[in-house]
Amino acid sequence: MVQRADAGDPVAQNNLGAAYSDGEGVPEDDVEAVKWFRLAAEQGEAMAQNNLGKHLDDGLGVPEDDIEAVKWYRLAAEQGNATGQNNLGVAYSDGEGVPEDDVEAYAWLSIAAVGDVDHEKNRDIVKESLSDSQLALGQRRATELFEKYGSGK
Repeated sequence: MVQRADAGDPVAQNNLGAAYSDGEGVPEDDVEAVKWFRLAAEQGEAMAQNNLGKHLDDGLGVPEDDIEAVKWYRLAAEQGNATGQNNLGVAYSDGEGVPEDDVEAYAWLSIAAVGDVDHEKNRDIVKESLSDSQLALGQRRATELFEKYGSGK
């Protein structure tokens, strides 16, 4: 894996970043994890984009930066990455890195739930805060997002 990562393989770079993040087979090192996630994310690797966003969101190995985290979540989400879609939806729900917007949160969380049922809980929590008209807007927006970016994977 290290040879492939050193050679520029973005999947191997993401996997190596995950190994450093989790301390699997290497010492746990979030700074090193971010280095590998960033290399892969900059090549368009969706899971690495989400992983980099999560480290930025949580301040792991880098200073916390919600705006930068949302940038990477969005890139992953727009590639159909369900976890990126979920994390972008949560950012809208919490107003972290983007203005709080429960309709937009519901939309992103809805398409994330199509790709991974584990994300249904977050969608359902946001749904409870929406009026009927907001829910209708969120459902229309989810359809637009689904048509543009597909279901999560």
